Order: sequence, then structure tokens, then C-alpha cells
Amino acid sequence: MLDSFLIRAALAGLGVALAAGLLGCFVVWRRMAYFGDATAHASILGVAVALALGVPTVLGVVTVAGSVAVTVALLADRGLAADTVLGVTAHGALGLGLFAMALTPGPRVNLESFLFGDVLTVGRGDLLLIWGGAALVALLVWRNWALLLTSTLSPDLALAGGMDPRRGSLLLSLLLAAVVAVAIQVVGALLIAALLVIPAAAARTLARTPEGMALAACGIGGAAALGGLGLAVFADTGVGPATVTVAVAVFALLTAAGRLRAG
Repeated sequence: MLDSFLIRAALAGLGVALAAGLLGCFVVWRRMAYFGDATAHASILGVAVALALGVPTVLGVVTVAGSVAVTVALLADRGLAADTVLGVTAHGALGLGLFAMALTPGPRVNLESFLFGDVLTVGRGDLLLIWGGAALVALLVWRNWALLLTSTLSPDLALAGGMDPRRGSLLLSLLLAAVVAVAIQVVGALLIAALLVIPAAAARTLARTPEGMALAACGIGGAAALGGLGLAVFADTGVGPATVTVAVAVFALLTAAGRLRAG
């Protein structure tokens, strides 16, 4: 029988992978992978704010990452170059967060756990938060699937159908911030964007419909989470980097298989 902490780690990885797989499809479709980086890097600043104010880490991360996500979306709507805004935000938030962490009073914080994750320390309360967040993300995506998909494919088509594409962008930004907040303990701030993008990119070779791609991305993300945990235990490495390594391997295999079929 597996140790209980390994079971909790596996369940935590699965919960994050399911939520990231759903949202990762929209990140890939919208070509906003760098947006995921900006939101994830802002989570470090959120951790520093939470520690300074003595509030739960997840609250600080959701607040700061959500604020950054909404700000970036608003600035992009105002005509500013998206890549420039994202570049300044991503690197600025990470640098400011690390600087603020260094100035935070009290015992020295283990930055590595926030940067690369430490899923083996997940407790029952963390599991409840992760799966509760994943369920909320899944529910909101399901309820707003038409809005999110149509505004992603064509904002003009969304307007013609009586939908507000800006509402879809705002909702997606807030959901990404929520996923970042619950995923930081599993894969860390520096690897969250990889878990958003890689399973969704790999799912492209398997699916013929948007719904099929979303389901495939969740499956690939779940397989990467479990495979990464097994690889980390076997090789005695960090679970976050091992999870991303497995995801990259799956992406490479599926891409190569797709090229062979096409050839």
C-alpha cells in the first residue's frame, strides 16, 4: 500500500492537471502562453504580500495574480502591444516578488518550494482547496463554454451572437489566476505555465473538436501528474520538474506519431 502522503500528492496533481488542462486549451487557442507566465510569476508577489499581511497564501496569490491578469487584459484592449505588456509584467512581477520575499520579516522563506512546487507536503486541507478550485473552474467553464469558445474563435462572431468577448477574456483571466493559486504548491510558479500549455498542445494531435481537445488535455495532464510523481520517487527528484518532463515526453511522442501518420 502506498504511503498516505504519496496518495495525497497524486490526488493533488490530478486535481491541478484537470483544471489546467481545461484552461490550457484556451491559452493555446488564444496564443497567450506568455500570459500564463505573467500570471504565474505574479504569484510570487502574491506570496510575499500574504506573508507580510499574515493572511493565507492562496488569498494573496489569487488577489495579486488576478489583479495582474485583469490589468494585462485591460492594457491589451487599449491597444498596447500585448507581447511588450506581458514581458514587462511577467519579469517585473517575478523580480518584485523575489525582492519583496527577501524583505519579508520573520524566518527565511523556502523560495524553492514556491518556485518549483512541493506536492509531497500537501495536506488534507490543501486537497480540499485544490479539488474545490478544480470543480469550480470546471463548472464555470462548462456554464460559459459558448462564451469562452466563441470569443476565442472570433470576437466579432461573439458580438453578433449577443455575447461580450471582453467578459469572456475577463472570466478566463480570473480562472487562470485561480488555477495558479491552487497549483503553486504542486508544480511551482515557474512551471505552472508549462502545465497549462504542454498538455493542451499535445492534445491537438488527438482531437477533432474543441470539446475533444479539452478532454484529451485533461487526460494527458493527469497522466503527466501521475507519471511525474512516479518518476520523481524513482529518480529522487522534484515532483514539479518531473511532471513537466513527462508532459514534454508525451508531447514529443504524440507529435512524432502525428507526423508519421501524416507522412
